[in-house]
Amino acid sequence: MSVQVNTPERPPAIFLMGPTASGKTALAIELIQYLPCDIISVDSALVYRGMDIGTAKPDAEELALAPHRLIDICDPSEAYSAARFCEDALKEMAAITAAGRIPLLVGGTMLYFRALEFGLSALPEADPVVRNQLECEARELGWEQMHAQLSEVDPEAGSRIHPNDPQRIQRALEVYRLTGKSMSQLQKEAEQYCFPYQPIKLVRAPQDRAVLHRRIADRFDVMIQQGFEEEVKGLLSRGDLTAETPSLRSVGYRQMIRYIQGEYSREEMIERGIIATRQLAKRQYTWLRSYPGLHWLDESAGDILSQALKIIRDDLTFN
Repeated sequence: MSVQVNTPERPPAIFLMGPTASGKTALAIELIQYLPCDIISVDSALVYRGMDIGTAKPDAEELALAPHRLIDICDPSEAYSAARFCEDALKEMAAITAAGRIPLLVGGTMLYFRALEFGLSALPEADPVVRNQLECEARELGWEQMHAQLSEVDPEAGSRIHPNDPQRIQRALEVYRLTGKSMSQLQKEAEQYCFPYQPIKLVRAPQDRAVLHRRIADRFDVMIQQGFEEEVKGLLSRGDLTAETPSLRSVGYRQMIRYIQGEYSREEMIERGIIATRQLAKRQYTWLRSYPGLHWLDESAGDILSQALKIIRDDLTFN
């Protein structure tokens, strides 16, 4: 199937966004049965090898039906950043476009979508000394107080970053201490960036939060049954991974580690894991509400696939 694009100066790309457990992967697999698309994962946890159950990574059957690029490309001991994602994603998108197909980017890491479409500012590299200072302060003061500090020097980042997100609080404070400028200011000062694709942006997100909450609880239960505890024990047994390793700070993994270490009962681990996943979904909704140009698919209207195909075909002419 050949494709003629309405904007020939920029080839098309499809973004399929949404909160965790909203059904993005299932819809993406359906879409590629009708469209000449190849899938690129947009997920900060799916990049890690061996982190399969706790990330709800597509299984072997799904990957055989719909291969995903940018899955299993890192060891959990490695750090993976938005900048590296942009580099990797643009490379994969170029290869897909060169083959006469359309990149279909699917995931819930909204920072990666935004960085890819609108660019990253020239932020400084991580500094071990400053990070250690911040971690020492956090142990003494708590992350809530660290978030208050961030809100003073960078009100925009303070309102955007959740008080229970120590990794991003630490990074924003680190940038300020290294440069004397807030992360928000540096991002505004960044050079004009032109995304070399024409994106069609779809969102799959239940309007009724209770529906999503049930899906989150059900999925967490399935993860437990599939052997999530054994997966995390295996990762910890390597000896080079701890609860502070960035990859294992992912939602679900933090709570399971505390259970394995005896800090939580099994029931508390499950409850806290589900609550943390709901909080993640809430943050994802916040990102989505501020993201421009989105087409929200309406689950209450039924037939999500037909809605998505109509939106895409309104932007593209298929021959």
